[in-house]
This record gives sequence, structure tokens and C-alpha cells, in this order.
Amino acid sequence: MSNLDLLVIGGGPAGLSSAIEAAKNGLSVLVVDEGVSSGGQLVKQTHKFFGNEVFFASVRGYEIGRRLSEQLNSLDSAKIQNESSVVAIYPDGILVHDMKHDRTSLLRPKKIVLATGASERFIQFENNDLPGVYGAGAVQTLMNQFGILPGRSVLMIGSGNIGLIVSYQLLQAGVEVKAILEASNRIGGYRVHADKVKRAGIPILLQNTILRAIGEECVRGAVISGLDERWKPVGGTERELAVDTICIAVGLSPSIELAAQAGCEIRYVQELGGYIPLRDEDMRTTIPDVFVAGDVAGIEEATTAMIEGQIAGLAVVSDLTKKSNKERLTYLKNTIRNFRSGPTSSKTRAGLSKLGSRFEEVSFTKDNQDDFTKYEGKMRPVIECFEAIPCNPCETSCPANAISIGDNINSRPSIDYSKCTGCGICATTCPGLAIFMFRENKDGTCSVGIPYEFLPLPSQGQYVTALGRNGDTICKAKVEKVVKSANKTNLVYINVLRKFASDVRHILVSSREPEAILCRCEEISIDQVKKAISDGYTDFEELRRYLRISMGPCGGRTCRLNTLMILSEETGIPVEKLSPGVFRPPSIPVSFKALSEGRVDGCEE
Repeated sequence: MSNLDLLVIGGGPAGLSSAIEAAKNGLSVLVVDEGVSSGGQLVKQTHKFFGNEVFFASVRGYEIGRRLSEQLNSLDSAKIQNESSVVAIYPDGILVHDMKHDRTSLLRPKKIVLATGASERFIQFENNDLPGVYGAGAVQTLMNQFGILPGRSVLMIGSGNIGLIVSYQLLQAGVEVKAILEASNRIGGYRVHADKVKRAGIPILLQNTILRAIGEECVRGAVISGLDERWKPVGGTERELAVDTICIAVGLSPSIELAAQAGCEIRYVQELGGYIPLRDEDMRTTIPDVFVAGDVAGIEEATTAMIEGQIAGLAVVSDLTKKSNKERLTYLKNTIRNFRSGPTSSKTRAGLSKLGSRFEEVSFTKDNQDDFTKYEGKMRPVIECFEAIPCNPCETSCPANAISIGDNINSRPSIDYSKCTGCGICATTCPGLAIFMFRENKDGTCSVGIPYEFLPLPSQGQYVTALGRNGDTICKAKVEKVVKSANKTNLVYINVLRKFASDVRHILVSSREPEAILCRCEEISIDQVKKAISDGYTDFEELRRYLRISMGPCGGRTCRLNTLMILSEETGIPVEKLSPGVFRPPSIPVSFKALSEGRVDGCEE
């Protein structure tokens, strides 16, 4: 690599994409990346991506990183140098530190693409230096790269896409997320991401913030407060949450340090995340041989980062070979403008306009014209994608061509139910888990297909708890079948009464381990409850008197519903038809001394 055409700094989606474009056209390319493996943030992202199939829509982030790395490694003129970092950009060369062998080298490439990404923002609150306070990126690294749980009970600060996605991933790892706090009066991320965590029972508290972390040696809790319209804490609204982890997801700042060292002109554009290098539509900065791509050029999604990387790579090819692929460049620029044309990109468009970019108003379909009720009794999808976002895997995955997005990728999908075969592929492909399967049955029940990404998977015939859009318990449901998908979004079909069907959007699968403790207060196991039911104790009150279940300090708060679910499963009687038992006082433990000293005068003792 002594005669290096292009040095790409950063091996994330933008950097790898620019390197691939340049190497495919015969240029010698070196990618310098700090990670143990290439992919940048992709290697720890387990969710499926939005966008279109050309840019890996409905593919999980770590898989995208692997595919891009393999594609680059297959090109003879390209090389990736991992565990290395650029120390500085000097007029006479670029100093690269090989961290693995602790040595440096000086490179003199003809062109540079800066794809250095972004760093996490943090907020100031009392005790924010306690162990247990993490950035969202650190939490993803611990969980998704190294299999380490950051804690058991988490408070999430920030409801942007990162905060919503990491909250969902924490749930998948078995971590309790107490709440998501958002200082604004609206959720910052995509609605489909917010709906996923709401269905799982996580509350999103708008106009709330954290005041301080509780603890001495580590986080033991947090004090939160409401905010007024001036973003000031409202006195009297403070309350404590018992958590062992506080996760901060309040945005990103472009990593512009090397761009500034290279002499690029820097400007503050709030809508793009802060200070960014000025650049043109070819991603060229004010230094002609230096290009930027990805979050360093402005905070956006990974899809736009890949497109920017490809544009930068083709611009470098044009400079060094004097051959310009105008047709492909035009396609990429039109594609990225299309991605940015929807309402969720209005902030990005406002920021880019400050750099001289102009955007024409583009129309998109806001309402889908489905005639759902006309096809009663037919298995068919219900699409609850209520927000115009750049995504179309439902359209491209449908083998019957029954789903249509249209020319603008931000349009909401519409369905031709006369073509739909009810296969459910769209439901397993949707990155937002916003598609559910539905069929009315002749016996007064409905079959509902739930996209499910948790373990353990229920089995056919098992009873589960059907949950609503806000995580509320709707009813007991029997699993009709489980359809496994290669992309790990499985479909669990459940049977519920018709009056509940339109509200059911998630399920809770109870533990099936016989030795698992069901009633913690009295240390009663699932196996003991099942044996008692088989011995003829088929009423909750009978089980309580026989086993002392729900007679402990919690009064049945943790075990009553789970016991009823097991009773329903063993007897075949729906939970809603079972008696939950008598709710006797005291509702909380209280001493005899307190009762005796608090007696009312004139009452018999």
C-alpha cells in the first residue's frame, strides 16, 4: 500500500461503502478502523434496518456489517487494518497507530474519506459519575458484542430511535426497563419503535427528566421529575425509581476532530447534530482531496451513510481516473433525496439547506385505502405503520405483489386483499414489527399472528397472556401454531375471542420450568401448583388454602395472575371465566401493634 490511492478512516457503513466503490474501480484502498472487526456500530446492532433491499432493508445490523466486510475483503486492491487509529493529519502525511502491535506509520494517500462517525452526548445530573451510568452505545457493546448484561433494572433517558431500540434489546436480554424518559413533549424516534416497547409494557414518560442518581458506590436508584414548557423541573413532581442502571441516549455529536486537523471548514448546524465539515453534493469538503460520509457529515440513519459513502467513493474514482459514472451518481443522489423527502427527515432537510442544498416538495401517500372488512374470514395482514418513514420491505417481500408503497419510499403501504394469500411473509420481514395477521373464525374466535422476537418461543397448545398496545393484559390465549423465520422474527398465531382480537398485539410467555418458583413469599413452585390441580384443587381459593399461595407479604401481586394462567392451562377454562379469588385486607403487611394503637374510639376492640 505504499502507493495508496485512498485512505478511508472508519470502518462503519459509510467507510466500507466508499472503500468498496473505490476498490471496485481499481483504486488501491486502505480502511483504518479502531474495531476488532469492521462494521462500526453495525456489529452491535441486532435490529432489522429500514430502507429498501438495495441497502439491506430488513437485514439485521451485524449481518450488514459482515456482508460489507466480506465484499471489501474479496477485492484485491483493498485492505482493512483493524485495531488501528489515525492519530493526526499533518501536511506531510497521516500518522496511523497500530494499537495491537503499538507502532505507528506515516501514510501519504492521494485522497482521504473521513467516515469517523459520531460520539455519544451526555447530560449533567447529580451523581452522573456513579458506576452503572452508561451511554446507550456502551450498553449495546456489552450486551450484543460480549454477552454481558449492564444490570437487571434500567432507566432509559431519551426516546429517540437509539433509546427505543436499546430498550427493546434490553427486554430481549431479559432486563427490566422501568421507564423511558423524554424531556420533550413528543417521542423522538419512529412510532413503530415506540409501539414495540409500549406493547411490552415499558412506559414512555414525556416531559420528564432525571435529577440525580441514587447510590454511593454504584447506582441504586434515580430521582426523576416532570418538566414545564421552559424545560425546568416542576417542584413537587419528584419521585424515586429503584434501578441499578441508568442508560443515556440523548443524541450523537459528529466526530469532526480529524476533519478540523485536515483544515476543512467547520460550521455549527444544530439540525445535523452540531459542528460538521462543509461539503458539496459529492461529499467533498473545502479541502479538495478530503471527503466525508456518514455521521461525521451530519447525524442520520445507516442507509443514508452507505449512500453518502458510495457517492464519496465514486467522486474519488472520478478525480483519480478521470472516469465519471454519471448514471450511477445520479441514481445515488436521487435515492438519498427520496429517502430524505419524508416528514421524519424534515430536521435533516432544514440542516442541509443551511449548506446550500435545496429540496423540492415530494408527495407521498399518507393513508392506505384498504377494504379490510370485505374479506372477513380470510387470513390477511393488518399493517399498523401509521408514520411516513423511508421503508418498503413489506412491498418487495410480498410474493403475490399485494402490497404497494409507490414511487416515494416514505409512502404508507396499501394492500390489495384480493391478491393476498395470507402467507405472513410481510409480517416476518417488517423491520418495525408493525404487521399482524388476522382471521375471523366461524366459532366466534379470531386467529391473530403476532411477530415475536423473544425466547423462549411458546409451543402449539400452550396458553399465553395476550397483551394490548400499551402492554395491558387483555385475556388468556391459546397458541395455534408457531411459524419460525430465518430472520429470527417468528410468527406466533394465537386464538382469542373476537371481542378482544383487534386489541391484541403482543404476548407474554410464562416460564414452563417445573422447579421455577411461582409464589416467592411462600416458596411454592410451578410443579407444586400443577400437582395440586391434578389432585383436584381446581379453584384459586382452594389452591390458596391448600398451598398458602398468595398469602404472603405481597398479597398475591406477583403470583395471582400466573397461578390463574397455569390453572387455565391445566383445566382448559379461559382466565376470564376463572374467579381471581377474594381480595382480603390488609392490602399491605401491617403490624398488630399499629392496628391496636390506631383503633377508633367508640368501636369494639
